[in-house]
Amino acid sequence: MSDPEIRDDREAGRLEAVADGEVLGHIEYFVLDSPEQALVPVHTVVEPAHEGKGIAGSLARDLYALAARERRAVAPLCPYVAKWAERHPDEAPPAGEALLNAAKHWLRAHPGRF
Repeated sequence: MSDPEIRDDREAGRLEAVADGEVLGHIEYFVLDSPEQALVPVHTVVEPAHEGKGIAGSLARDLYALAARERRAVAPLCPYVAKWAERHPDEAPPAGEALLNAAKHWLRAHPGRF
């Protein structure tokens, strides 16, 4: 199996790790525009056959890199991404309380989205 490629499917709100045509894992997210532009990861999933191979960490790292390229913040509501960010403060700037609250509010207002 080749190294996974990370692909952003913005329309579906998914950052996917793909190798040999197979999705090995993904982060589900949404885009928040206010109080600032941000990517908000909600769930991280790695297929059972591919757990323990660093895929979730690669997805989290690429999500923060994508946000940096787009000059967006990241408001991690996904527990995995939040823990990853705590362990990698040099790559994952913390989100402010107002941004996290706005992300939680958006998620509550869209209960069927995730």
